[in-house]
Amino acid sequence: MTNRSSSRPISRSDYDAVIFDLDGVITQTAALHKTAWKSLFDDFLKRYGKSQRSFDADSDYRVYIDGKARYEGVASFLASRGIALPYGAPDDGPDRETVCGLGNKKNAIYLELLRSRGVEVYPSTVRLIHELRRKRFATAVVSASRNCAEVLEAAHLSDLFDTRIDGIDLERMHLRGKPEPDSFLEAARRIGVPPSRAAVVEDAIAGVEAGRNGGFGCVIGVDRTGHADALKTAGADIVVADLAEVNVG
Repeated sequence: MTNRSSSRPISRSDYDAVIFDLDGVITQTAALHKTAWKSLFDDFLKRYGKSQRSFDADSDYRVYIDGKARYEGVASFLASRGIALPYGAPDDGPDRETVCGLGNKKNAIYLELLRSRGVEVYPSTVRLIHELRRKRFATAVVSASRNCAEVLEAAHLSDLFDTRIDGIDLERMHLRGKPEPDSFLEAARRIGVPPSRAAVVEDAIAGVEAGRNGGFGCVIGVDRTGHADALKTAGADIVVADLAEVNVG
């Protein structure tokens, strides 16, 4: 088992900023995303007409979906099953069997779940962000989701971040999704901090890889699902089960 450690605090002598992933780190919306993806793909695979096993909300989500932009996640999962669909266009309706159409259908399912179930946060993460801001760290949030602003607003967390990079920015600025570091690097640029002076907090393998690929000073992996070894292998400097284990120095 990979050893977790909280012996290395986030110190102002080492870092000027901390950049957080959203789903699974700050908010507990990962379960909603998994439910929406499973609903989408199970329905699609059933209609696809071949003997395809159903979408696994743990392994398939973690390997092919987690941390990636929506359309990238669709394409990645379909490719894993040997299924090729036209890419389509971002304005495709949810009834279109294209990569974009499926992605848009997933988003409609997710938004309905969000409205009906609401947003839960990880209290220890929110406490850490408040402590970081008291110690004059810059803070940023990065998410592949186009719904990032709505989720933060629903959770009353919008004012805790100096900048936000989300799926809308990825598309508008032609930024590559995780595991490429573009979104984290853009967040660091906006807050005026070199990557070496910033820490990244991620729960997804692709997100940890993005932090490592971007040359960030520290990559903290949050293991809520028993995949600490995978996070370490991806490049996490520290792996914790909960951000209550991280100290601010």
